[in-house]
Amino acid sequence: MKIVKIRKSSSPFTVVNVKYCDTFLSKLIGLMFSRKLKRDYGLVLVENTETRINTSIHMMFMNYDLTVLWLDKQMVIIDKILARKWVPIYIPKKPAQYVIELHHSKFSEYSIGDKLILINGD
Repeated sequence: MKIVKIRKSSSPFTVVNVKYCDTFLSKLIGLMFSRKLKRDYGLVLVENTETRINTSIHMMFMNYDLTVLWLDKQMVIIDKILARKWVPIYIPKKPAQYVIELHHSKFSEYSIGDKLILINGD
């Protein structure tokens, strides 16, 4: 499991550790069935190109709500939602290449138009 950091490019420089998911299986499983999510942890789901369908998410089998950020290929937030557990589907308003799933309390820390930076970790 590869862990990377996501950081905002502008102040405040919020940093979160995320599991890097770029395989079909890692994206399929995501956070399903996990009991809770630490405040400073999440997932980044990576696609090869910008798309609305492949970056849609579901919240089935989830035990908690999530902050979900959709980013374009330049790592700019193009959409965000507070995803509620057990909702069948969320689709971004625009094509995205990255989906970031974070603790629900992080919602107000990010805005559409914010640019994020991916920092390689362990």
